[in-house]
Amino acid sequence: MKIAWGITGGGDKLLETVETLKNLKKEKKLIVEIYLSKAGYIVSKYYKIYEDLVASFDKVWIEKDANTPFLTGRLQMKEFDLLLIAPATSNTVAKIAVGISDTLLSNAIIQGIKGYVPVYIMPTDFREGETVTVLPNGKTLRLRVRKEDVLNVRKLEEMDGISVLESPDKIKKALKNILVD
Repeated sequence: MKIAWGITGGGDKLLETVETLKNLKKEKKLIVEIYLSKAGYIVSKYYKIYEDLVASFDKVWIEKDANTPFLTGRLQMKEFDLLLIAPATSNTVAKIAVGISDTLLSNAIIQGIKGYVPVYIMPTDFREGETVTVLPNGKTLRLRVRKEDVLNVRKLEEMDGISVLESPDKIKKALKNILVD
């Protein structure tokens, strides 16, 4: 199975997501190409994981614009079995909720759905209230998850072609359910 994995600029659950995909890649012999948004690239550098991504996965691409690298075409030509966006910032989620596709990953999501490629999204802002995240320096940060951002997540849940996942554990369960040994 070949997966296109998009990483946006969200740091919340990023480290856990990387470990989940590394473990799944080893267990299931997956081919995983990573597509970093411009902000995702910056965040990967802040969290000091960029080199690990390059070493652990099959290819790492960095967004230049909404069509470069040409992920949308590769999705529509069925070069990937699924598109995973994890973590997905509230900005990316809001764009998809209203149909805006002006970045590499928002464009890939919308075009992937149009081409019947399964799309899995793990939003950073899943449940209203407070969350605690780990910063690149190891300290924790309390964040408020706004109801407006959660409403956008609920809109994604209603869209054909999108499966919304709450956490890296849910990624593992979802992928294991569709992978054949």
